[in-house]
Amino acid sequence: MHSVPPNMADYAETCRTFRLEVPARFNWAFDTFDSWAQDPAKLALLWVSPDGQPRRFTFRELADRSRRFANLLRGLGVVPGERVFIMLPRVYQWWEIVLGCLRASTVSVPGTTLLTTKDIQYRLGVSEASVVITDEENAWKVDQVLGDCPSVKHRIVVGRAGRGWQEHEPLMAKASAEMVHPGNSSQDPMMIYFTSGTTGFPKMVLHTHASYPLGHIITGKFWLDNRPEDLHWTISDTGWAQAAWTCFFAPWNAGAALFVWDARGKKFEPAAALEMFERFPITTFFAPPTAYRMFVLEPLRKYKFPTLRHCVGAGEAVNPEVIEAWKEGTGHHIYEGYGQTESVLVAGTFRTTQWKPGSMGPAAPGHTLGIVDEEGRELPRGEEGDLAIKVVPARPVGMFKEYWKNPEATAKCHRGEWYITGDRASMDRDGYLWFVGRTDDVINSASYRIGPFEVESALVEHPAVAEAAVVGKADAMRGEIVKAFVVLAPGHAPSEALVAELQEHVKTVTAPYKYPREVEFVPDLPKTISGKIRRTELRALERERAKR
Repeated sequence: MHSVPPNMADYAETCRTFRLEVPARFNWAFDTFDSWAQDPAKLALLWVSPDGQPRRFTFRELADRSRRFANLLRGLGVVPGERVFIMLPRVYQWWEIVLGCLRASTVSVPGTTLLTTKDIQYRLGVSEASVVITDEENAWKVDQVLGDCPSVKHRIVVGRAGRGWQEHEPLMAKASAEMVHPGNSSQDPMMIYFTSGTTGFPKMVLHTHASYPLGHIITGKFWLDNRPEDLHWTISDTGWAQAAWTCFFAPWNAGAALFVWDARGKKFEPAAALEMFERFPITTFFAPPTAYRMFVLEPLRKYKFPTLRHCVGAGEAVNPEVIEAWKEGTGHHIYEGYGQTESVLVAGTFRTTQWKPGSMGPAAPGHTLGIVDEEGRELPRGEEGDLAIKVVPARPVGMFKEYWKNPEATAKCHRGEWYITGDRASMDRDGYLWFVGRTDDVINSASYRIGPFEVESALVEHPAVAEAAVVGKADAMRGEIVKAFVVLAPGHAPSEALVAELQEHVKTVTAPYKYPREVEFVPDLPKTISGKIRRTELRALERERAKR
């Protein structure tokens, strides 16, 4: 693929001049998506079924189908503001349903098919959803908790309907494709994502009709580097915010087409995923760090990437050695992005900024970031503190409105002029961010504060290590010690000698006080649905062991 100039020519100048205007009335499906549908042949979605068969959807066809879905909701008596809970795998209907919810001014509530009945009951109850949409494989979960979810009036299934369910396609066939712009306020509620908090019940992150979709212009233009001729692939479950980020708003803002592989029911196979680059003209690519770590264990040089031009990763920090290995095998750098369910892209490594290995890069255009103390005062450069986004005098376009129905949580994450992300970091004199860890993840050992990511990165550099997670373990002498859980790369076996070798390796790569005093070899690591390592689970495991 020929290299093309980046969408951001000059970082400093872009940050100085970039503005996003939010109109008083805005509906992204009508005002942005439909502008691309004016070209009847323009590709919006290239969807590949579980058995490998491709199906192409134009912007025009998805515009038509999403209008039908909006009218379908209206026909059921669903009014603007009502919550529609969507729990689907990567079926193409997910995209038309979310678009249709936008058009109908209902509030979509995406959830992953990995949710348990207990998870579903909680989400339906607290969001007071009136509509549930799922596939036939997951309908039974909803049926099990229906008696405890009095708000649910309609159940729609993509597939064959059981008792009490209505089938999606027959409903769509009866609905009209005619619909006018609803003229809704840009401040109306649009979408709710549940955050996977480390403590307590998940919170409802509420996004409004203009701020979130328009804010993803930042994500798509400057980080994904998307443009109308691109075919963008995101490896993501439809139930977490990354799907809205890089598999909905950001590429479609730019008029890029989405590539979606519906590989449901299958364990992630890096080799099968890498073959997709040879079969389809994918130009830009997002994967979580977990997937990249698996990719670099493959013989990358045997694969071809004829059209690929730009790669990104987010969800947690990407280890520099993984970035180097991917570059060596594919010829492409992995550009990192930082943001949250509550935001759009707020920091990243960009094509026009210098790469500093291990750094999350500088602030994204449209954002002012700071490292603050417990009083909300900015700390000097180089000092570790709470990573925060400036929201006074103006809240950046793309930030969530509130934690819905939870004013205490909303108030708690604001400190003076700042929104507190819950991450610990430092900022160097160039404004680059250096991630330390979630506030809960930082290890305090003999008065040293140790971020798990640095130790994990050092471990992953060792050829015997495929993945690593580092937590603090209670210790009478030091308060906590560094403990590492290590997944070995193929061809390596656990041994005391390897433990000693890994400890020496970490001492050499980082500071000696950061080395793991305990190493445990495990077959795999606990992860969230979105692929982030659940260090909280590993800490709980250690606490339980200590009680025995």
